[in-house]
Amino acid sequence: MNYIQIKLRAGKEESLLRFHPWVFSGAIQSMSGQPDEGDVVEVIDSRGEFLGRGHYQIGSIAVRILTFEPRDIDLDFYKERLRAALEVRRSIGLLDGDYNDTCRLVHGEGDYLPGLVIDLYGRTAVMQAHAPGMHYARRLLAQALQEVMGGAVQNIFYKSETTLPYKAQLDASNEYLLGGSADDIAVERGLKFHVDWLKGQKTGFFVDQRDNRALLERYARGRSVLNMFCYTGGFSFAAMRGGAKLVHSVDSSSKAIDLTNKNVELNFPNDGRHRAFAEDAFKFLEHAGSDYDLIILDPPAFAKHKNVLRNALQGYRKLNAAALEKIASGGILFTFSCSQVVSKNDFRLAVFSAAAQTRRKVRILHQLAQPADHPVNIYHPEGEYLKGLVLYVE
Repeated sequence: MNYIQIKLRAGKEESLLRFHPWVFSGAIQSMSGQPDEGDVVEVIDSRGEFLGRGHYQIGSIAVRILTFEPRDIDLDFYKERLRAALEVRRSIGLLDGDYNDTCRLVHGEGDYLPGLVIDLYGRTAVMQAHAPGMHYARRLLAQALQEVMGGAVQNIFYKSETTLPYKAQLDASNEYLLGGSADDIAVERGLKFHVDWLKGQKTGFFVDQRDNRALLERYARGRSVLNMFCYTGGFSFAAMRGGAKLVHSVDSSSKAIDLTNKNVELNFPNDGRHRAFAEDAFKFLEHAGSDYDLIILDPPAFAKHKNVLRNALQGYRKLNAAALEKIASGGILFTFSCSQVVSKNDFRLAVFSAAAQTRRKVRILHQLAQPADHPVNIYHPEGEYLKGLVLYVE
């Protein structure tokens, strides 16, 4: 197969020789033709030596490298990548029958498939493209996924309307590429939950907090829990199983609150310990009492681009200060940032500033990150996006 070649400027091959999977537009010297968005192209250095093949797109990141070997990007290639990703999840015990049938199967660069996310919810796989190349390959990917997973996956839902670059003008539609089942119940660590992959945020559930929910469950016994930005209530029903004496869930979205109530009822029917509130987080904290001794702050990304980083850090400081003002003495605060452009040090400094502002005595008990099914490619540290702190507050 003939590929359009993209030649780099002298010295710009260094990052690829270190296996970093991105080629930036400023590194390009010339092209042997004009590729369309999503085309597979071949990248060579200034001397014409092969460097890799990947998907081309217009923008700052011009090529996302799929392979550093001279091989075709075809069905067999995708099957090989998916098998390797599946083996990782099986080896760490994530797909364990009735106890856990939920995980992230593909995490972009972390699984050597940049621009692609696949989450498994029982017998349904939700596929999400973040780059035009993966959008155009979606049906080939669905075929590869079927062949690799066999009967374990009976539905594949493609959900990329809001994740693809708007400049690409791809006019992507969310659709079933296989099946169409309405069975939306999945299991995480023995707890059941409804997944709204049709209209919910991301792929329908935040699977990246599984390990942190397990940790919260250990701290919940006998505590009064406030779960801010609860979305579908994952932390809420983990706290309830952990023995919390009451759990309040808050989200500005009434649809999220409805789903939280459904999920709590699915696991703890007629349990009077739980109440849910559709309200803005800052307004709720403003009039909240000081009876909560376990608070979770898991907001959506405050910063998706570096040009809003300063405002995002101010937002994290303000939010954490509001929670630290309210939490009872001896309370525990779980606080998170899922903004990739916010570094661990930036986030920690924002929380430190909030603690200093409130003049509370605060100890760090845990420093948290994304789980093993969201692996970070060692050559692509940008893949480390989730960071969290567990704080003890006097």
